[in-house]
Amino acid sequence: MSHAGRLLVATPVLTDANFDRTVILLIAHDEDGALGVVLNRTSDVPVWGVLPEWASLAGEPQSVFTGGPVSPEAAICLAQPRPGRQPGGWSAIDGSRVGTVDLAGDPEALGPQIERLRIFAGYAGWAAGQLEFEINQGAWFVLEALPGDPFVEEPDVLWPMVLRRQGGMIAAVATYPPDPSLN
Repeated sequence: MSHAGRLLVATPVLTDANFDRTVILLIAHDEDGALGVVLNRTSDVPVWGVLPEWASLAGEPQSVFTGGPVSPEAAICLAQPRPGRQPGGWSAIDGSRVGTVDLAGDPEALGPQIERLRIFAGYAGWAAGQLEFEINQGAWFVLEALPGDPFVEEPDVLWPMVLRRQGGMIAAVATYPPDPSLN
């Protein structure tokens, strides 16, 4: 079953520093593997510093996000079009209102057609079966994404925010301390 368009939310079991308390939007997922971007890791690099033509379309914070440890020199752009629009160069992620944008396109032509946009450097990737194994080991919650999740203005609060809105035991994980040995 494909999880494209859904969120991977790191559980406290996941000890890899690249993914500690991360929220990942899965862009693609099939029998060959999976690809997504970390939604809650900003960088110190402003969008205008690397893609100045796209800077005016980027939401707050206007920094390039660290999308993951794979190919950090590659850029992936997520955008949400205005209602009823299907902009050229935009591809929906598994039927959702969020999709990827071709950065080789014309930002001036795209601008009036989109509501929100965010740029990511790098991505998170999994080989065939790897993500399923990690999910079965309890490293990730697979949760429904809301259209605004990739564009929150305070990305540091996304991890607990997504967990809390689930209710029940998953919501309780939002209060798990970063270092339980300090309690």
